[in-house]
Amino acid sequence: MPALLASVWRYRGFVLGSVRREFQAKYRNSLLGALWTVLNPLAMIIVYTVIFSQVMGSRLAGSGAPFAYSIYLCAGVLTWGLFAEITSRSQSVFIEHANLIKKLQFPRICLPIIVVLNALVNFGIIFGLFTGFLLLSGSFPGWAYLALVPVLTMLVLFAIGLGMILGVLNVFFRDVGQFFTILLQFWFWFTPIVYPVTTLPAAVRELLVWNPMAAVINACQTILVHGQAPHWRSLLPVAVLAVVSCALGLRLFRRRAGEMVDEL
Repeated sequence: MPALLASVWRYRGFVLGSVRREFQAKYRNSLLGALWTVLNPLAMIIVYTVIFSQVMGSRLAGSGAPFAYSIYLCAGVLTWGLFAEITSRSQSVFIEHANLIKKLQFPRICLPIIVVLNALVNFGIIFGLFTGFLLLSGSFPGWAYLALVPVLTMLVLFAIGLGMILGVLNVFFRDVGQFFTILLQFWFWFTPIVYPVTTLPAAVRELLVWNPMAAVINACQTILVHGQAPHWRSLLPVAVLAVVSCALGLRLFRRRAGEMVDEL
């Protein structure tokens, strides 16, 4: 592990340069350029706030705040978006960069790290705007907001661990990527993001204990909607799963890194 980290540190210029190039390429040849990084999330926040809170009059059970459901929805969608971006990009990252892997000598582990950093940049921009909305609407959760740091850290570790496992397997079995794309859609709707968990039947609610993302999303919603620290004990299985998935992902990657070059 120390040797792996040292090799990544030596190539930090390559990693940061790749993140910057990908961000710039995303908005190249567009008139508004990087301004779209602000306009897109801002439009989403406005839609959720105006449509759900004002037009549809949606309210969150147990909360009389006018923007409670909008905040609940944004908290879930934005958090899920970070997880989905990391896992989806990671499961295809080695295939997408096949030419780079074959032509250049560099630590292959840099590629998943680039995926995570790109996802965090995108998430940071959109979540920053969402935080601004919380402040302007008088809905900022106060000190409980800091509890998002360990919760999101668990989310990123779980996502990158799972993403590396999928990424390596997808090189050898291309059906893995297609299957996960479909699974991700079902996973989204099996996670209380657009609906409160209280609306589910008791039998279905019990199954959520097997969904690690349900605990993470619920923790973020608890922090941002109610201004309370999450139930840390409910996140313990997620923390363990995050560490295990990272360990398995790194082990699988190190054992198959040489073979991947021949398969790409």
